[in-house]
Amino acid sequence: MYLAFRKLLFALPPEKAHHTALKLLHIGNRLPFFRKALKMKPIYNEPGYIDFAGIRFPGRVGLAAGFDKNAEHIDLMADLGFAFIEIGTVTPKPQEGNPKPRLFRLTKDEALINRMGFNNGGLDQVIENLKARKSKVIVGGNIGKNKVTPNEEAVSDYLICFKGLYDYVDYFVINVSSPNTPGLRELQDKEPLKRIVSALHKEREKMQVKKPIFLKIAPDLTQEQLDDIISLSEETGLEAVIATNTTLDRSQLLTSENQLKSIGAGGLSGKPLQTRATEVIRYLNEKSDGKLRIIGVGGINSVEDAKQKIEAGAELIQIYTGFIYHGNGLINAINEAKV
Repeated sequence: MYLAFRKLLFALPPEKAHHTALKLLHIGNRLPFFRKALKMKPIYNEPGYIDFAGIRFPGRVGLAAGFDKNAEHIDLMADLGFAFIEIGTVTPKPQEGNPKPRLFRLTKDEALINRMGFNNGGLDQVIENLKARKSKVIVGGNIGKNKVTPNEEAVSDYLICFKGLYDYVDYFVINVSSPNTPGLRELQDKEPLKRIVSALHKEREKMQVKKPIFLKIAPDLTQEQLDDIISLSEETGLEAVIATNTTLDRSQLLTSENQLKSIGAGGLSGKPLQTRATEVIRYLNEKSDGKLRIIGVGGINSVEDAKQKIEAGAELIQIYTGFIYHGNGLINAINEAKV
């Protein structure tokens, strides 16, 4: 069924297709025959069996940040089989993001290029949406800074989101790795990153319940920068790393150079990222002697791709682009394979 659904959606511009698909899924989710045809298998209420950073996960497969930016579709995504949902990236103030078009399909490569630019409704809107959710699925809050906030003041934006979301999410993710906010990746350097992590940990000490804080990193980091990430996690007690975000690399794509030039800048996700993301996971795992806990994301389009991430050192995985190209059948297949 999903292949026919995808054919319809892929006739639309990518961003419009995204919103159209969600509207149709919300309608269909109320209809038993639709749920049966789509083989919707929620697992969020099953007994947990993966203990990760103090949270009991009922499965390995989560939805990566960027799909449900404003926490509007948590219950729907849980019904589709995700064991956990990562919302955001959330910024303190609403922002429209970059000019459209800003999302592009590379169908030959089963990939996407996006330069969304942290478009979201802002912290207050996200909180209201979180209050309205009904499922008990695990939710992570992916947080960032507003585009107009200079890097020297970035800590303040992360703290605002951290404090605002604290009562409504199960874990946090520091996003300093998106390529679509000018200068953001400079915050991945050890010292500015240490200031952000330390500030959040200091704030967390005031809370009765200590919720874990993860860091999402880019696949384009050098070996030295990856070593800094390991060192930082040891120094600050960072609970886990999500590896990886989108890449700026355009090598070995089937899509023509002319099409890539017409698309322009943005982060690449999907199948072409599989190898590099797995390499980063394996390096972090081996270099840290298995002490650094990792959520793997990037290019997971099959059960075999998921297995490779787990074998490289990830304990949980997230998908986004693979979900766009293969639907919830991919989630079900990985869940059933118990990788």
